[in-house]
Amino acid sequence: MTRKRRLIPLILVGLLAFFVGGAVALNLYPSNLTWAEPLAAVEEHGGVDAVDKIPVAKDAHLLPGMNPYLIADIAEDTGPAVVFISVEWPPIKRPESPFARDPFFRQFFEEFFPFPMPPGDSVPRSVGTGFIIDEKGYVLTNQHVVGDRGEDQKIKVRITTEDYSGEVDATLLGADYKLDLAVLQIDKPEELNHLPVAKLGDSERSRPGEWVVAIGNPYGKELEHTVTVGVLSAKGRQITIPDTEKQQYRVYENLMQTDAAINPGNSGGPLINIEGEVIGINTAVNAAAQGIGFAIPINTAKDVVEQLIENGEIIREESILPWVGVYFSEITPEVARYFRLRDTKGVVVVEIIPGSPAEKAGLTTYDIVRKVGDKDIENTDDFSQAIQEAEPGDTLMFVVTRQGGSMLIPVEIGSRPEEF
Repeated sequence: MTRKRRLIPLILVGLLAFFVGGAVALNLYPSNLTWAEPLAAVEEHGGVDAVDKIPVAKDAHLLPGMNPYLIADIAEDTGPAVVFISVEWPPIKRPESPFARDPFFRQFFEEFFPFPMPPGDSVPRSVGTGFIIDEKGYVLTNQHVVGDRGEDQKIKVRITTEDYSGEVDATLLGADYKLDLAVLQIDKPEELNHLPVAKLGDSERSRPGEWVVAIGNPYGKELEHTVTVGVLSAKGRQITIPDTEKQQYRVYENLMQTDAAINPGNSGGPLINIEGEVIGINTAVNAAAQGIGFAIPINTAKDVVEQLIENGEIIREESILPWVGVYFSEITPEVARYFRLRDTKGVVVVEIIPGSPAEKAGLTTYDIVRKVGDKDIENTDDFSQAIQEAEPGDTLMFVVTRQGGSMLIPVEIGSRPEEF
């Protein structure tokens, strides 16, 4: 009897601990998640064959792994505002580059220098992506997708929603080559009650490592509205990409880097965070790398979009930058062996821009620049820095290796033209 009396308090304490622990556990877990009676839920919705009809808890603040439909929700919400853009320019006649048939040039510098299209008559075409940012019909995209105003191009925008699918004409309101941004305007189709609009976020608040979603039209209309997922890999990147049309290099600054797949045709599409907000404009892919894409921060676009709409361009204070007018490349071991160089120091001149200070000074293609002024040139960064440290009007002595011999060439530094 005494033993039973001792057990009763222990049992009561155990029961009390069980109920208290259960109450604490319920408070710790999110209230929107249901953990009990899974079999009852299956039976309620029609048995095992109807499992896919069971409601799934949704919360955009959870990690993607806790809601398997989060990315699908983002694509469903933002996708209708993403459009396919096709552009056609008037026919043009292209001359052949004097270096296109140079076997040495093709062997060593094809990856560094953009070859022009074959000579003859051609109709330039471009396809890409954009997204609607206002019910007035404003569409944000890349400048390299649509070109500049006054080029007599015809621009078509394809809208795809649950209730409508069709093309409309677009007007190019403004574009900026340096930022690679452009704004189009379209009229709302009569079949639509309202134009779908993408929600713009704050790219300054974005953090490397956060999940991002890219929506676009890789490789054309056949693969439109493709959704890819990755993370924001880094911010503040600078890259240089060949511009085959202008025969020069386009320098991008302050880009967002992502491993979400971005392919040709994705240009101009949105990069979206898991809150469903656009934080970037997909613009470039590094062809030499695997899974590295780049996007323009949306805050850069928000700062200038009004200027593009009202003025057709971005008005900047004129800046005078030093300029020589050469395309140049690093000296690889293969190039060093070809020229019988003792090392890979310096840069090799790939092409001289007509009318540039370099042409006037007498620099020629395949010159090896070893020194500029007092600065020894080890690589391409050294050469760029030596030019940037000069002032327009300065004369710098270039130490050049040409056909096995060394020579001094005075070069008067010029001012960089706006197109470069």
